[in-house]
Amino acid sequence: MQRYLDITDKPVIVEIDGHTTEELVAVGEVFTRMSDQVILKIPCTPHALGAFRALKAQGVETYCTTVFSLSQAAAVAQAGVTHILPFLEPVKDLGGDPTRLVRDCVQMFSGWEHRPYITAALVRSVDTAYAALKDGADSIIVFWPIFEEMMRHPLTDHWNQTFLDEWVAMRDAGLTEGVPISLEH
Repeated sequence: MQRYLDITDKPVIVEIDGHTTEELVAVGEVFTRMSDQVILKIPCTPHALGAFRALKAQGVETYCTTVFSLSQAAAVAQAGVTHILPFLEPVKDLGGDPTRLVRDCVQMFSGWEHRPYITAALVRSVDTAYAALKDGADSIIVFWPIFEEMMRHPLTDHWNQTFLDEWVAMRDAGLTEGVPISLEH
């Protein structure tokens, strides 16, 4: 854990688990004492509710993972969680609508002054990522290959090449002298 904290100034998310509220809080404190960068990710369980409440009182940012129902989302939100992570693809695997819970959370939390963020998790396809964002997720968690695929579009490639060709033409015409650009790949 310390190695991760030593190489970045960005938030570091640590998933913890425990059998009681007290255990979750105690384990969480081990990591949050290490750095203010630490965000705790805790599975959705009844004893997590007390942990979210205690950690919020301490000013600790938290994620609740393995959320599959609106009642779970409501409970952890009332307990003070910072981010709710609805799991999407397992619902899709069972033939359900993977982003319905995202839509339901968006509707339920509209009007809340201090609502939790809705972070769509376990997103394994571009289609599901698109649907989650369209349905109002504040953010999504995807693996790198899905992210790369999300960033591809034939029109983007075409127009990026058009703009790069203009840079090359300006360089060839001597119009970019003193501009710190490299057009080599």
